[in-house]
Amino acid sequence: MENNYPYDTRLNVKYDHLQLIDVPAIVKENQHKWFNQTLTQVNNSVVRVAIIEGEYHWHKHDNDDEFFFVLEGQLLIDLEDRTVALNPWEGFTISKGIVHRTRALVKTVMLMVETSEIVPTGD
Repeated sequence: MENNYPYDTRLNVKYDHLQLIDVPAIVKENQHKWFNQTLTQVNNSVVRVAIIEGEYHWHKHDNDDEFFFVLEGQLLIDLEDRTVALNPWEGFTISKGIVHRTRALVKTVMLMVETSEIVPTGD
């Protein structure tokens, strides 16, 4: 299902427990406009890094909340009734069932925390 979208989404866990997680190296090596890499798993959740520029499609997650935390750039989260702008060191949680999309007008680096079962493209 992931191949139906123009995003480079890597669901494999890149780092095991007790390994140093080097986000700057991932950012430096990235060549994609919309890249998502699972960094590590913590119990039933995963931490992902995303390097994005452009917009994602509208979607929702029926069973999972999502947390976004911006490291660089600016993330716009469009909801049905408003847009939330996140700048570096700001975060936002989207409750399950809420229709949303993310956008970045400039290259943006963020972390996401969500369950390991979540389908990134939505339900």
